[in-house]
Amino acid sequence: MVLLLPLITVLMVKFTHARTHSLTYFRLGLSDPSHGVPEFISVGYVDSHPITTYDSVTRRKEPRATWMAENLAPDHWERYTQLLRGWEQTFKMELRHLQRHYNHSGFHTYQRMIGCELLEDGSTTGFLQYAYDGQDFIIFNKDTLSWIAVDNVAHITKRAWEANQHELQYQKNWLEKECIAWLKRFLEYGNDTLQRTEPPLLRTNRKETFPGITTLFCRAHGFYPPEISMMWMKNGEEIVQEADYGDVLPSGDGTYQTWVSVELDPQSNDIYSCHVEHCGVQMVIQDSQESKVILLVTKAVPAAMALSIILAGVGIWAWRTRPGEKNGVTYHPTPDQ
Repeated sequence: MVLLLPLITVLMVKFTHARTHSLTYFRLGLSDPSHGVPEFISVGYVDSHPITTYDSVTRRKEPRATWMAENLAPDHWERYTQLLRGWEQTFKMELRHLQRHYNHSGFHTYQRMIGCELLEDGSTTGFLQYAYDGQDFIIFNKDTLSWIAVDNVAHITKRAWEANQHELQYQKNWLEKECIAWLKRFLEYGNDTLQRTEPPLLRTNRKETFPGITTLFCRAHGFYPPEISMMWMKNGEEIVQEADYGDVLPSGDGTYQTWVSVELDPQSNDIYSCHVEHCGVQMVIQDSQESKVILLVTKAVPAAMALSIILAGVGIWAWRTRPGEKNGVTYHPTPDQ
């Protein structure tokens, strides 16, 4: 799924009691931006929490979390400010290079996403992806030390990048080792924020979405972490095919919100109940014909339901070229990607 910064990035995960943590760096380059809009933006996240920012207006790398500012010395910010200033110039060159390949002019975007995940069982994942104009361009496969290209221009880049096996191994090592080391360090800094639990606030409501069709919504908000399971049951049986699920989105105050809906016959006597599971706690809300909300039960459960959810934050898929080589410049990642 492809998204644009600074809107939202979407990641697919499975619900579990354990928390999966991630460190992700996003970069966005713009050609011909409107007045006041930066040509280059870089944002770092731990989970869905912004930790660092840089843009071509301020030209400074700055902390976006108190616990980052408190634990990293001033020379860290100065050192990576200089590195990001170099990245800013590289992005501008690479975007122009890409526009020439596609014979494009005017407004276009150049995007990049790199990061890693630390799973509860101790296993890790890493990812490095690129996009042009919001569409996937090329994706790094660290297991095979190769690139997956999506069009002819990307195949040109693929051939050039795969010719440098040393750099491919460097990318793999950063994703599997350095990124995880930085993530663990940042998790220690922000432990109070990142390891907290805030249960969801729940409510149901009905809305006539089309003439003669009523939609029943179950809404959850104010919860953290964002992993949550929600489902409707009718007369004690789970509703799967008929249900629609909303994205899990940030509320702007460090918590999240989402919903699940189902269409119903307002004249029927069916009993609908919304089942919500969050951090091992299960809540059940029953909806009546009068749309009254009744909290039926809150209890700890031994295992969470496996359910794919959407974790929303700010992010992008990204793409870049290397104009310094025949098809670009050699690139080596740093601890702050």
